[in-house]
Amino acid sequence: MKSLQEIAAQLQGYDPQALSAGAVSDFLARLVEPVREQDTVTLFEALGRVLAQDVVSPISVPPHDNSAMDGYAFDGALLAASETVMLEVAGTALAGKAWQGSVGPAQCVKIMTGAIMPQGLDTVVPQEFVASQAAGDAGAPRISFPSKLLKPGDNRRMKGEDLLEGEPALQRGTRLTPAACGLLASLGLSTVQVHRRLRVAYFSTGDEILSLGEAPREGAVYDSNRYTVHGLVQRLDCEFIDLGVVRDDPPALEAAFQQAAAQADAIITSGGVSVGEADYTKAMMKKLGDVAFWKIAMRPGRPMAVGRIGSSVLFGLPGNPVAVMVTFLAFVRPALLRMMGSTQAQPPLLKARSADAIRKKSGRTEYQRGVVTRAADGSLDVRITGNQGSGVLSSMVQANGLIVLGHAQENVAAGDVVDVMMFEGAI
Repeated sequence: MKSLQEIAAQLQGYDPQALSAGAVSDFLARLVEPVREQDTVTLFEALGRVLAQDVVSPISVPPHDNSAMDGYAFDGALLAASETVMLEVAGTALAGKAWQGSVGPAQCVKIMTGAIMPQGLDTVVPQEFVASQAAGDAGAPRISFPSKLLKPGDNRRMKGEDLLEGEPALQRGTRLTPAACGLLASLGLSTVQVHRRLRVAYFSTGDEILSLGEAPREGAVYDSNRYTVHGLVQRLDCEFIDLGVVRDDPPALEAAFQQAAAQADAIITSGGVSVGEADYTKAMMKKLGDVAFWKIAMRPGRPMAVGRIGSSVLFGLPGNPVAVMVTFLAFVRPALLRMMGSTQAQPPLLKARSADAIRKKSGRTEYQRGVVTRAADGSLDVRITGNQGSGVLSSMVQANGLIVLGHAQENVAAGDVVDVMMFEGAI
């Protein structure tokens, strides 16, 4: 396990007093490692968990060539014979079992969606395309349709076109979505091997923090961070260990850190990491662990602590509510996903046109709260929510994403395209 100093030495231009957002992400990617323990869970328990092993398909899906719709299966070579195809219906193929009849020249089989394609037939004409003629006294029903409507092979699903037996179906590190759980079920798998659930401990710090139920007092604020962090951690399907509010008291802080380190893979705190702050949190972090304190070139959320206490990874976040959420989304969430074993930790950024002019100096990354909407031409527009102060938590409620203005970026004019980190699924 590398020390923080060894990790820092690997980063070009590392300066803890003026660290870029990109350097923070690089540092955390080197610091955290996936938990090693694994669980075997049912598919009903698998949602949000991360695959610990590759899944190789034990069968082909679909297991046979089948019809993509209700219609009539026939030999596609007949399309080249004439402008109008006329066929006799030799029988009906139903889903769930193979049709046992045989097909002669100029014959077809009425077929239902999902039914196995009869031997020698490779094309399906949808039933709404055909003209039907009832059977006479001694003959079979007949159909006709224009040959120009189809090409050979149309409306046939090929064996294994979704998943082929023996081929990888899902890769280790995949976070299991509803679609992925359905895919596993399509393979006949009832259980799956995943990384164990991550344990995350949290506490707020400071004498000015009120727990819910306490009477208001001058200079004090209610602890909103505890509930936003709880929600953010729950969205990741991690186990949340709530250690409440810890006062500015060295024995209490030491006990809280030791309890957190004994129980959790990751420790998150809010407050007590600002430069020059007159409390005991920073001193206790230094006493108990290998911890670095950063000034990040970002807004909001400049101060942050990161490191280890025992084997637990520590994230010391600022105290302002919006700064807590922004630093969590930008840095802590990707790090926790890596610890969960995910190989898809970084959120994608979308492109949107800014409806507003935004003042911005190069030399820091800014995260503006934004509301993304779809324009008449189908592109995305984004507007800021107004007051962007780091204590204005209502702006996070109004927003559905963060406008991410890069380190070197300068002023944005109305109509310029900007990057947006969407909230969907994260908060």
